[in-house]
Amino acid sequence: MIKYLILLLFTLSLFANNLKIASYNVENLFDLESNGSEYKEYIPNSDSNWNKENFDIKFANVIKVIEDLDPDIIALQEIENENVIKLLKEKLPQYKYYTFSKYETSSVGLGFLSKVEIKDSKNLDFKLKNERYRPILETTFLYDGIEFKIFNNHWPSKKSPESYRIKYAKDLQDRVTTIAKDYDYILLGDFNSDYDEFQTFKNNTHLNNSENLTGINHVLNTILNDTYITTNDILKESKKVHYNLWLELPTNERFSTKFRNQNSTLDNMILPYSLFDDKKLSYVPKSFTVFKPPYLYNNGQIYRWKVKESKNEKVHQGEGFSDHLPIYALFSLDLKDKNIVKDDKPISTIKDLYEIEKIEKPIILNDVIVIYKDEDSAIIKKENDKPIFIYKNAQDLKVGFSYNMQINQIFDYFDTKEIKDFLIKQENKKYENYKNLYIDGSLVDIFDFKYTNEIITNLSGIIKKQKLYINKDKYIKLYSKNKDILPKDGQNITILSGHLTSHKGNMQIVIYKSTDYKVNN
Repeated sequence: MIKYLILLLFTLSLFANNLKIASYNVENLFDLESNGSEYKEYIPNSDSNWNKENFDIKFANVIKVIEDLDPDIIALQEIENENVIKLLKEKLPQYKYYTFSKYETSSVGLGFLSKVEIKDSKNLDFKLKNERYRPILETTFLYDGIEFKIFNNHWPSKKSPESYRIKYAKDLQDRVTTIAKDYDYILLGDFNSDYDEFQTFKNNTHLNNSENLTGINHVLNTILNDTYITTNDILKESKKVHYNLWLELPTNERFSTKFRNQNSTLDNMILPYSLFDDKKLSYVPKSFTVFKPPYLYNNGQIYRWKVKESKNEKVHQGEGFSDHLPIYALFSLDLKDKNIVKDDKPISTIKDLYEIEKIEKPIILNDVIVIYKDEDSAIIKKENDKPIFIYKNAQDLKVGFSYNMQINQIFDYFDTKEIKDFLIKQENKKYENYKNLYIDGSLVDIFDFKYTNEIITNLSGIIKKQKLYINKDKYIKLYSKNKDILPKDGQNITILSGHLTSHKGNMQIVIYKSTDYKVNN
């Protein structure tokens, strides 16, 4: 009993100096005073029903989230004015300190509520094409004698092209470059950019006016040479690089918002070298979390504030929270929970590859079997192991043969793990029964992310608008680069060899050849 008491006391002391730091876009928290800069639907006591009743509901819901999350410091975005954040502080007396910033012509601003002393606060100011968006709020905190900064961001939305967000990123990067290498700071907030923005925006002609360059990735240096900065990189890279904490979560859990039911990571928490150097404040590894209790997120849906379109008017329905989920992470002054960033676990299976973002030195995988091939791409798998996709340079591989391979680099492409670079070390033998490694789609939950990259077979249904309806209410999207080979609407088909992938939080079946399915009579 004494032994367990000592262990409990040790555990409590280990986390006693931890700081929980959070960020939350509350989605338009307006007051009931009219000042002319409100969005139309937030003009008080108008036909939109932004009245005391709805304000009280929305305000109480924001309070509930902050109380349940209970951070030591929370960065807030989309607060109308200083009066609103002061009212939040009054209702949350545990937060002794606050700061707020907004341009007069802006509809919303941003600020902090803090249990930790705020030493000072200032703006990084922005004016773009005669429009003022929002400043970046640079706030300095003092905790237990340690000084650190947090930069609260709310970058221009994707109604604006990437050059606008690059301007924010450049000014922010220029500012932090002037800070000493060992000074602790955190970049957080609503960047209106995904952690993998360099992948997602390339083919969007509206966004991509920057020759494929992005603010969050290329300017803040969260990637170098199109690969993510990892914790190992950040400790040895001479450039001012940053580590995005989204990389710590499984790919299908990387979201704080949803757009057209697709996962999005507009809210980010981005860290420099100094938070991994074992001095002063340090990040607690694997502590990054999306706060999503059932009242905020349920059945794949974020319970956002409800506004209904009615006769060209947006009308408040008096329920919901925000279209964003809060994110948070732990930071420590205690040396006991530092130096855990490197994982030296040997990698010997394909499953191990799913646990890492980047290969530091080549990995040998023995006796992997090619279970599917299409021109220069392939899928390899071992018995009692996961499969993985090789997306190019696989022309020399033969279906049904096993190989010893040297894996040089991997990559996450829209949530699906891929081998980006490999070498054939040895061709072994042929497996006549390689299709035994396929998954029977009629016997498993094809929407379970654990089946990502599997080849599925024996899944039947009816085609409607490029979706395979397994029953009246259950369907999965079919995708192919070559739309001409997809089955036609109304056809009853059976999948013979479909590639099950995850794309922005949704499972889909990729068809490479017309022989991947058959049309039933």
